[in-house]
Amino acid sequence: MIGSMPTSTDTTLALRIADKTQVATDIVAFELMSPGGEDLPEFTPGAHIAVKTPSGLRRKYSLYNAPSERGHYQIAVKRESRRNSSSTSLIDATQVGDMLEASAPRNNFPLGASQLGYVLIAGGIGITPLLSMVRHLREIGETGFKLYYCTRSPEHTAFLEELSAPELRGKVVIHHDGGEPDRMLDFWPVLESPNGRQVYCCGPQALMREVQDMSGHWPSTAVHFETFTDAAVSRPDDKPFQLRLARSGVVLDVPVGATILETLRGRGYDLRSSCESGTCGTCITRYLSGEADHRDFVLHEDGRATHIMICVSRARSDELVLDL
Repeated sequence: MIGSMPTSTDTTLALRIADKTQVATDIVAFELMSPGGEDLPEFTPGAHIAVKTPSGLRRKYSLYNAPSERGHYQIAVKRESRRNSSSTSLIDATQVGDMLEASAPRNNFPLGASQLGYVLIAGGIGITPLLSMVRHLREIGETGFKLYYCTRSPEHTAFLEELSAPELRGKVVIHHDGGEPDRMLDFWPVLESPNGRQVYCCGPQALMREVQDMSGHWPSTAVHFETFTDAAVSRPDDKPFQLRLARSGVVLDVPVGATILETLRGRGYDLRSSCESGTCGTCITRYLSGEADHRDFVLHEDGRATHIMICVSRARSDELVLDL
């Protein structure tokens, strides 16, 4: 039985950087261990840890090693184009032997049981949770999976040697698009027929939107997405708006750069959330009027008419009325 395991982020771990290796253009892999070499808290495929970077910010990174490997955690970090980013600080301001503060593993992207197989779709750095899944599936003798890995070029493909190994022939498709959108892999032949399989997708938003569109006829419980995009990253067309709470009449201002969830919590409202990246569905909230700007990977068109994921989505209208 493949499933999720209760984990906690309440525990703070002190981890030593045991190894640091560049595995692709702008991608660096870290091996993290307990200072004394003890086993680390267990995890399941798809889990991540939150690491405090030298910049002082915490960032979530997927674990790409097999869960059976209890002696270390493996994460991969992509250098971001923004100067002074937290990921860049983790790459540039650390060296082997340094200590990092991290959370215990948590899994918002658990690999569920499937008797009919798995479709794994990764783009760029999104390979990390899916590599953990591949390693786990192979360890337990599960052969009913296929991985589709989309990157710009061979030089931008992390773990290329491992994923090109003879034992994975026929199980892994690596596609290079040269950074040109019109050369993106056509997923329709892959997703045309559900056939009872489970889909797991992690990568850039353009890739995940494509997969979401192509799998719209699949059962919603069969398609799973993971992203660690900063929910508060602004878009050029973002604008401030007012949030009206229908049950109390309270009106709140949501500025550019803040999420609905952050705004509500800032006023003392205790609301449930988990991934805070629009992929798990925990923070789903009913809205009564206004035009929502949906940015999640959970709701389909019928659900978007009445509900919103408040961790990432905003409003296109000047006011959004929530059933709160």
